[in-house]
Amino acid sequence: MFAAARPTGTKQEIYRELCLQAKGLFEGERDAIANAANLSALLYGALAGVNWAGFYFLKDSELVLGPFQGQPACVRIPVSKGACGTAAQRRESVIVPDVGKFPGHIACDTASRSEIVTPLLKHGQLLGVLDIDSPDLNRFNVEDQAGLETLAQLWVEASDYP
Repeated sequence: MFAAARPTGTKQEIYRELCLQAKGLFEGERDAIANAANLSALLYGALAGVNWAGFYFLKDSELVLGPFQGQPACVRIPVSKGACGTAAQRRESVIVPDVGKFPGHIACDTASRSEIVTPLLKHGQLLGVLDIDSPDLNRFNVEDQAGLETLAQLWVEASDYP
């Protein structure tokens, strides 16, 4: 059984600890869905001020809901729509300090006020996105971006997808 306390310290220290925990969860497991489920649970439980953490996987021209923690979510998001679609289209992380001011925001959970979306890239090919929401405005910054990009890459390297 894997149980961990919420990491404390600076954001860099928290993400360093989360990377170590993720590596432990991924060790010996190549299944992408199992690894996505565990990473979603790890992030949801470890990051303060988060109300949703999960994956969307690219299928044809849509992002389709994968493993997540939080309230029920939108099942399909067109690429280029909302923060998730924008991150997928640009193939770069998107930080949204205030979702109410983001053009085309898709409100899956009306409690969410800010969001960060990180693309999942394997050899330049888009696999999907890692999406984290918060009920707090301005919850995410470049330190979160760096930490989540590292965690997303760990997931890509540890998982056989598709």
